[in-house]
Amino acid sequence: MSETGQRVLVVDDETSIRRYLRTALSAQGFTIFEAASGQEAMNAVLANHPDIIILDLGLPDFDGVEVTRRLREWSQTPIIILSVREADNDKIAALDAGADDYLTKPFSTGELMARMRVGLRRLTSKPDDPILQVDNLKMDVSRRVVTVEENQIALTPTEYEILRLLLQNAGKVLTHRQLLRQVWGTAYESEMHLLRVNMSNLRRKVEVDPARPHYIVTEPGVGYRLKTVS
Repeated sequence: MSETGQRVLVVDDETSIRRYLRTALSAQGFTIFEAASGQEAMNAVLANHPDIIILDLGLPDFDGVEVTRRLREWSQTPIIILSVREADNDKIAALDAGADDYLTKPFSTGELMARMRVGLRRLTSKPDDPILQVDNLKMDVSRRVVTVEENQIALTPTEYEILRLLLQNAGKVLTHRQLLRQVWGTAYESEMHLLRVNMSNLRRKVEVDPARPHYIVTEPGVGYRLKTVS
């Protein structure tokens, strides 16, 4: 099924990658814009108002993490990082700067399309929707009620806040630092044990088998992601 009229900005200094993505994404009905540097990317976002951005980290003028950081000062357009860098530190830096997802090269077109669909769904979803749901896990925000398989689950305020953030960002990796900052505050960004203990308790309550989580997936060395159901 082709997308209709959705606009994609591809930012990569490699002509071959831009050509490949232009061909692959155009075949799916996307309108493609291109940029080969950080400054070109900033200008293209202003000029073309893309629905989603695919961004390489290794740009000739300034790093893709810096591009992400600058864009997040005024834009909430979904950003998917596409990079050869596989180190956890690179992934964490990009996600902490505000990227929505991180995919390493080489990549499959199918996986990129799946990641894009998640990003575009978040763009069109209502941020203040009182009901947040993935599969049989449901949160009624207005009533502060959480159910799994229609059974109500008792959560502590901290567990509730962690789950709310994960549900609101379903499919997106939230780094350890992001979760610690948003749940406990900036003074707790290095308190990893707090997050681990609360995440373990939360999994015991919402997962059928906490050792093989259906909902809350660990991204090793990076953070956690609430798995969406295809």
